Amino acid sequence: MCEIFAVSSEKEIQLNTLLKEFFSHGSKHPNGWGLAVFYGNAVSLEKEPVESNKSSYLKDRLSHQIFACNALAHIRQATVGKMEYANSHPFILRDKLNRAWTLAHNGTIFDGTKTDAYASAQEGSTDSERILYYLVDQVNQRQTALNREMTAEERFALVDRLIGELAPNNKLNLTLYDGEQLYVHTNYANSLFMKETDGAAVFATVPLDNGNWQPLPFMTPLAYHYGRRVFTGTCHNSEYKTAA
Repeated sequence: MCEIFAVSSEKEIQLNTLLKEFFSHGSKHPNGWGLAVFYGNAVSLEKEPVESNKSSYLKDRLSHQIFACNALAHIRQATVGKMEYANSHPFILRDKLNRAWTLAHNGTIFDGTKTDAYASAQEGSTDSERILYYLVDQVNQRQTALNREMTAEERFALVDRLIGELAPNNKLNLTLYDGEQLYVHTNYANSLFMKETDGAAVFATVPLDNGNWQPLPFMTPLAYHYGRRVFTGTCHNSEYKTAA
């Protein structure tokens, strides 16, 4: 099982303390790490297919201040795909209107009916990257049909529907950023928590400090814009449960 981290804040906040705690869990998730920091539609992506605790690059990176309004991070415990750079999260893909979509996933796609067709297009070999290709392809199709760029509300409605369609039989904890909105979702009990404070919302697989962390609303996609929840999706009732 991987771990994911995300933040959405109305103003830039220092992330070093949270990130140091998050990346300290790497010994249990040794197959890669990644950090995406966002500046509007621009993305600064850093990742390696090495254990975060053993990365001299990451150690040096975290020794310098990291301020951001929006960021994603990931540590990988591989279930699908080799331990290599192309399989390290987060993944980035731009739609036909040049909007960058960035995804980090904690889970496994057991039913790849909707995503397997993208195996030949993706750079790596993970089921997680195929989720992103599927989502962006659907975005492209919808915007082509509309003959214009979708609004924030329309993008959320599409992502909400697609997550609901992907969730059955799949373990689908994810964070997704589209240059404006942060989408978060979990369908596996007690595996994604959130803390809202001082105009910021922070999300992590496990609580990272002694703050007031609460389980993320279950089986319901959410969207945040600079620390404020702006959209709440439909509960799809497709809980992932491990075999007894």
